[in-house]
Amino acid sequence: MGQGVHVTDLPGVGKRYDIDLEREDERVSVVIRSGGVRDLYVFTSGSADPTAVLELTEEQARKVGAVLSATFFES
Repeated sequence: MGQGVHVTDLPGVGKRYDIDLEREDERVSVVIRSGGVRDLYVFTSGSADPTAVLELTEEQARKVGAVLSATFFES
């Protein structure tokens, strides 16, 4: 995948996308489960435990993605 994005197959679960951030001790991981649910993990300070975890439905993930990619427009 793209530079700074690492993909891992999770057999029986789905796929995990690890996204490197500017600092080595920070990253965001997204797990896309086979049923469409997305889990968003935020890691800071090099800890193995996430600082924050969100479970998003497919629709919620699309909304967050639209805002992050600047394709969301208010009417």
